[in-house]
Amino acid sequence: MTRVLIIGGGGMVGQKLAAHIAQQGLRGDASPDVTLFDRAFPASGAPGRAVSGDLTDSAAIQSLVSQRFDVIFHLAAIVSGEAEVDFAKGWTINGTAFLEFAHMIEAEHRASEGAWVPRLVFTSSIAVYGPPFPDPIPDDFPPNPQTSYGAQKACGELVINDLGRRGIAESVAIRLPTIAVRPGAPNKAASSFFSGIIREPLQGQEAILPVSPEVRHWHASPRAAVAFCVHAATLDAAALEGSRVLLMPGVSCTVGEQIEALRRVAGEKPVALIRAEPDDLIKRIVAGWPHRFAPERALALGFQAEPDFDTIIRIYIEDEMGGAEALKA
Repeated sequence: MTRVLIIGGGGMVGQKLAAHIAQQGLRGDASPDVTLFDRAFPASGAPGRAVSGDLTDSAAIQSLVSQRFDVIFHLAAIVSGEAEVDFAKGWTINGTAFLEFAHMIEAEHRASEGAWVPRLVFTSSIAVYGPPFPDPIPDDFPPNPQTSYGAQKACGELVINDLGRRGIAESVAIRLPTIAVRPGAPNKAASSFFSGIIREPLQGQEAILPVSPEVRHWHASPRAAVAFCVHAATLDAAALEGSRVLLMPGVSCTVGEQIEALRRVAGEKPVALIRAEPDDLIKRIVAGWPHRFAPERALALGFQAEPDFDTIIRIYIEDEMGGAEALKA
């Protein structure tokens, strides 16, 4: 039986990933054993053994690592806006705690005399990039993060590459686009508004737009994010030689184009609920983000995203609202 650990399993992507694995299996195993680790979990959560704890709790993390899971998804992080506001918290969770986790993986690998080599999937971010940008940005464009969150993810990527280079783990880092449209309440990510200007209007609520409609960004749906994680867990390890960091595909569009997609999918009524209210901190953070990529390596390896933002909105309506009939209610 394939044994799977999802660190950050209480979060949106973690829950959707666990549900997908329960329904579809993983790596040829129709019924993997799944453990989810997080600070909290939804009341009616995805299938799996839920273990509550914090990334800074060394004893809790050591207890998990000592179980020698076959596949580990490391999804947990302090998000971008929160990491920028609280320097110490961001580096403690996204930096120090992740490095300690890597040390534990190495120690357990050594204790097994090299027999335990888990597949480790780490979710990184396009926040590792910084201007000036070519258009589009190729796979080999060097990281130059302009936020603490981006710097923390870039450091995590280096750790992932070193674990893989040394044969300690079949490790792979996937640089995710901004995931939209996210269900639930807004979070503290600076990118939260990209989902909010779609999600809230579809629910009949006002949404705040803190940036110019001309701002362009790179997106993929939660459904695509789960598919990225699953595919990363099943890749032939030989395909990761050279660099174990993969830039994920996505949809490049402006905020204005997002709003036009909302108009095409759902009509004028939700669009009228979007209100411009500039936010200087968010504008500064977003100004340093990339907006269009050429992820040729990931595409060649079989990773796929949506063809356009209209499809991303329709996926949200289907997965979170029960389908198009909900728009007529």
